[in-house]
Amino acid sequence: MPVRKPIPVFFVLWAATLLAADLETPTPLEPRLSLDPPRLTLPNDLVTVPRVEPGEFHVPPSVHEIPEGHGGKLIELGRLIFTETQTYAARYVGNGLNCSNCHLNEGRKPNSAPLWAAYGLYPQYRNKNHQVVSFEERVQDCFRYSMDGLAPTLISNEVRAITAYAQWLSKEVPVGVRMPGQGFASIQRTGAASLPQGELIFRQYCERCHGADGQGRRAADGRYQFPPLWGPDSYNRGAGMHRVLTCAAFVKANMPLGQGYRLGDAQALDVCEFIHLQERPWDPRRSFWANLFGE
Repeated sequence: MPVRKPIPVFFVLWAATLLAADLETPTPLEPRLSLDPPRLTLPNDLVTVPRVEPGEFHVPPSVHEIPEGHGGKLIELGRLIFTETQTYAARYVGNGLNCSNCHLNEGRKPNSAPLWAAYGLYPQYRNKNHQVVSFEERVQDCFRYSMDGLAPTLISNEVRAITAYAQWLSKEVPVGVRMPGQGFASIQRTGAASLPQGELIFRQYCERCHGADGQGRRAADGRYQFPPLWGPDSYNRGAGMHRVLTCAAFVKANMPLGQGYRLGDAQALDVCEFIHLQERPWDPRRSFWANLFGE
């Protein structure tokens, strides 16, 4: 019979430390006003009145309506983890992003994968996992792929708090119903994307915020004011945003920041094809050779 190798002692101690931290009661937090998104300084020629989209969208509760007590503290912790992931969930993050870099306006904005439209759709089957997953397991995937880090345990403070925040935002949203504004905008692929055209669009609309090298721009405190679109501090190849169609659907409705729907379907697909082909962290599900020679 094959002899099983003993588990290294340092690994056992490391796992026990993480589990102990997860079981701790969250530190009480002082209520903070919601961010006034976008809390960014844009080039003058990008400052415009946001487009008003047709249709009706769910209006989640105001941050001032977060209840008091332990439940309210957990919701507030979830909001802070979501908007300032680098600070409040640093132990599970491997890049320079925050959750709110893709889920804009603190997870509230329609057609930017708002939390209020997602929570009630779980559990659901995911092709990525080839199984039915809960909302908490979906949060784990975000940390592993979009944040290029480690999946928190299901009982971790991070997962519990984000789940509580999402549930609170979805107050009065019917369960199992796909709400207007859920996910990203619809996108139609009408032909092959043009890489040269995609680079031209990036230079014209994207590099002023995300940098000529796509590595983002940092604020005075060293944190990213505008997130990197590729490179070591961006999402990895396993993230949903690495799919050209997903990226294009996000870009169409939300970019340039404050000017959603300025780009058409073909333009969004072109620029996302350009972004897709840039170097970024590898997909943790794939082998060394698959990452090396794959897209």
